[in-house]
Amino acid sequence: MKPEGRLDIAAGFASTTGRREDNQDFGAVWLGNDGERARHGIAAAVADGVGGARGGRVASETTVRAFLDAYYALPETNGIAAAASKALASVNQWLNQIGRTDDALAGCATTFTALVLRGRRATALHVGDSRAWHFRDGQLHRLTQDHTLPQPDQRHILYRAVGIEPTVRLDVAVQDLAVHDRLLITSDGVHGTLSDRAIARLLDQRGSAQADADAIVAAAYAAGSQDNMTALVIDVVALPAIEQDMLAALAAALPVGATPQTGDSVDGFRLDRLISDGRYTRLFLAEDMVAGGELVLKFPKPALLSENGARLAFLRESLVGARIDDPYVGGAIAIAPERQSQLYIAMPYLPGETLEERLGRTPVTIDRGVQIAAQLARGVAALHRRGIVHRDIKPENVILPEGGGLKLIDLGVARLPRVEEFAQDEIPGTPSYMAPELYEGERGSEASDQFALGVTIYRLFTGKYPFGEVEAFSRPRFGQPVPPSRYRADMPGWLEATILRAIAVDPSRRFGDVLELVHALESGAAHAVRRPEARPLIERNPVLFWQLVSLVLAIALVASFATR
Repeated sequence: MKPEGRLDIAAGFASTTGRREDNQDFGAVWLGNDGERARHGIAAAVADGVGGARGGRVASETTVRAFLDAYYALPETNGIAAAASKALASVNQWLNQIGRTDDALAGCATTFTALVLRGRRATALHVGDSRAWHFRDGQLHRLTQDHTLPQPDQRHILYRAVGIEPTVRLDVAVQDLAVHDRLLITSDGVHGTLSDRAIARLLDQRGSAQADADAIVAAAYAAGSQDNMTALVIDVVALPAIEQDMLAALAAALPVGATPQTGDSVDGFRLDRLISDGRYTRLFLAEDMVAGGELVLKFPKPALLSENGARLAFLRESLVGARIDDPYVGGAIAIAPERQSQLYIAMPYLPGETLEERLGRTPVTIDRGVQIAAQLARGVAALHRRGIVHRDIKPENVILPEGGGLKLIDLGVARLPRVEEFAQDEIPGTPSYMAPELYEGERGSEASDQFALGVTIYRLFTGKYPFGEVEAFSRPRFGQPVPPSRYRADMPGWLEATILRAIAVDPSRRFGDVLELVHALESGAAHAVRRPEARPLIERNPVLFWQLVSLVLAIALVASFATR
């Protein structure tokens, strides 16, 4: 499971005087207690003082301390940007006034760059020429712009900073976060000497946050920096679950566009190859022309799926991708809201084949088939533990990656707690895998998932359907399934009994839950499951049993009279 409910980071801070006589930089990280972290988040700030030696240090340290004290004292309902402006207003006014009236602190002011991490986002707050950065997958992105004069010989002159103007004006930028992201704040003694490429290379070393902060400062000094040097590195260790309301708002804001074609470009993604063209969705292998790499994009078909249905599918897949971290369940990739212009889902690209494609070749061995079945069952169990019902388990929705393992995909039709249901005519499912109770109006349950899983395992070994292939919009008759051993003479009795129990027409005759099915598959012959047919007749049909007993007794009685 992915960590939920708590934001966790690792931080490293390095600051040195360098070749100057004193250090006018000041920085801090405030982790807060659990309540502060939930309400206000985690705050980190770096300030680089300007003015006289004493005045610069007074300005930087006072500003950072005043910001942290005031920000955490304000109600979280203010919002991060508004709270930060209020937190800096008093110290800015004080610095502006004292810099004009106190000769010892004449002209004192300071740059100020802060990052507030709350929920799954970081908010950059900035004035001056210190910088904030975001680093992910080898790519470094600057979140701030310097407030210095544009002329080459005047780029060291600030026109905005805390204390320069009567009212401080903060730039605000928001960055979505993912686990393993790195954030960095530097004073100009670092980035004035090191190039963006050099900083990215140092962050890509992936040492501890403290070791890499030290390395960045050391590299700036070795490169000849003549200023104070400060680096504050933050590693995102864990994030809270994506908020359902946030995703619902995003889904509501995105238009449902026309379904694209191969070769089209959408939001910087080039659609290179059509992977599948289903009833309600179309999947493409896409190249990310912005960040690089391949991924899969899933688009709704607005002609067949209502806009509300498409948005619900988006919400479901995004929520499951955010909440489930399991080796046998496929995930989703978050797209920055400012980049995404229409409704679609991004997923990791897993080179390999679907289980349906695998079934088209030579039959799997019993051992390999049991391994695949157990892994798939574990993926289903991981969903069920979170109250999620997949509702469309079938070989087409199972990926067998080239490197081994398995991924259960297509979670856009899953049934989730507290998420609005599809319209009646859009209830998902593939007829040949749907449990009998679904044809009676049920919306999907763990028991119906187990049935679909059982049919999938049946097909894995036999290539056949236990109750015959069901055409769309038809209502099947569920009689006795064909025993899989009829198609696989090498199938052990325990395995056949396991499969037949999972696809029992009566839900009460199936396994209590999918974990029981996992146990039956993994324990195998060591804990063989008794075939349902092997139960005594008195248990399977007590009326017939006593009828036969009565018939035998009657025959014996007639025979006894005849022999007298």
